[in-house]
Amino acid sequence: MSVKKMSQPNTGVKCVVNTCQYYMSGDHCSAEQIEVQPRNARDTQETDCATFLPQNQ
Repeated sequence: MSVKKMSQPNTGVKCVVNTCQYYMSGDHCSAEQIEVQPRNARDTQETDCATFLPQNQ
């Protein structure tokens, strides 16, 4: 999944994963869009942010 990195935070999306390329200071996300999987998750333990990209890539 290739997502555009914005220069401004994506308002309404809070992210504390400071090892992600889209992380911005203040716990903001700079990804133009995010994708959370899987379709039939029943609780937060089963969800996964498919947009996550390690900072070193």
